[in-house]
Amino acid sequence: MSNSLNQNFKTLSLLKFALPSMIMMVFMSLYTIIDGIFVSRLIGESALSAVNIVWPVICILIAIGVMLATGGSAVVARKMGEGDEKGACENFTFLAVVGVAVSLVLLVIVLLIHKPIVYALGADDSLFENGKTYLIDMMYFGPCCILQSLFQCFFVTAGKPAYGLGLITAGGVANAILDYVFMGPMQLGIAGAAIATGIGQMIPAVVGVIYFLVKRKGLHFTRFHWDGKALWQSCTNGSSEMVTNLSNAVITYLFNIILMRMVGADGVAAITIILYGQFLFNALYLGFSMGVAPVISFQYGAKNSEKLSNVYHISNRFVKISSGFMAVASILLAKPITSVFVSESSHTFAMTVTGFALFGINYLFSGYNVFTSSLFTALSDGKTSALVSFSRTFVCILASLLILPQIIGLKGVWLAVPVAEFVTSGLSFYCQRRNLSKYSFPFPVFRGG
Repeated sequence: MSNSLNQNFKTLSLLKFALPSMIMMVFMSLYTIIDGIFVSRLIGESALSAVNIVWPVICILIAIGVMLATGGSAVVARKMGEGDEKGACENFTFLAVVGVAVSLVLLVIVLLIHKPIVYALGADDSLFENGKTYLIDMMYFGPCCILQSLFQCFFVTAGKPAYGLGLITAGGVANAILDYVFMGPMQLGIAGAAIATGIGQMIPAVVGVIYFLVKRKGLHFTRFHWDGKALWQSCTNGSSEMVTNLSNAVITYLFNIILMRMVGADGVAAITIILYGQFLFNALYLGFSMGVAPVISFQYGAKNSEKLSNVYHISNRFVKISSGFMAVASILLAKPITSVFVSESSHTFAMTVTGFALFGINYLFSGYNVFTSSLFTALSDGKTSALVSFSRTFVCILASLLILPQIIGLKGVWLAVPVAEFVTSGLSFYCQRRNLSKYSFPFPVFRGG
């Protein structure tokens, strides 16, 4: 396990190591996207709007899983780098139990007060029933959602990224097949979309539990005790990732409210499709950052500053170079992606294509911001990571959404995220330049990119 994280990485070997995580994140994003395609095509655009209406609550569940996964991975990988494998296994087991417990608490809350929640999120009577059904059915699979997020990170930490990739792939394929079966021949409606996604999440969750229960060398489940310090470190280290997902919930809500007022349910359907595209494109950066994070944490724990610096430079160059390609690809693929969801003759299609192309400018900057936040999480600098993440996903977008539509109308809605990512990239640069010297890089951190 330690040998895989302690390699003398070159550009290709690091990309190869991170590739399974990148593919995993793409498949994770496809869970949501595939649901959207089948919901839109088999049920209707109104049902697609209902899914997005309740998505902020699901974001909260995902936020908790991602926080424990990324923050906990940094804690566990650091302990492994220090040679404390027993402590690493105890912390890993403890975090898995905490994650499942929290998901059950959220399920109870949703079951008790789902009606006021759905209406508060902006649903009208036409969207309520579909929104309620999707939300409740998704929350039944909450423990699987949490465990999937955890195992996605910890298979990488255990030096077995290909295992996680295989499970996520299996879950994604199952989700796609079951979406068609449940919403097509079986006519289960929007409940079919939620159940299909839940089963897709259940596959990596259940198999992951079995793997870590049976495994006795390296990272595995073991007896544990309450460890408030490890939980606090995991939460603070992963706070930026949690903030990202919680902010996504708030911002999705604001997008929905603003567009419902400006153009109605068609606008909500349009932003839903655009955000699906964002899930897909940003998944590559999230996956890459997730893949290299355990390496950074391990080398930081091992106090190997030269290898740490090398991984940083390779990662930074990759993110910057690939950003241009991602932005161009998103603009060129605006029409093909939109046509998968809605008919080209619909009003929603034309609105979405315009919005997609403007929104795509953000990919010039988002990868750099995602990597910066993940970098400081891996270095156990949760404060800096949270600063970048919170600015990126909430403060700057909120300001853009409140100001730009007032000035340039609907185009201001589509440009809110690009403007926010651009502003945040300046903050990311400042944080890297100011803070990375604390981690004993043997030469200037900005050599060659």
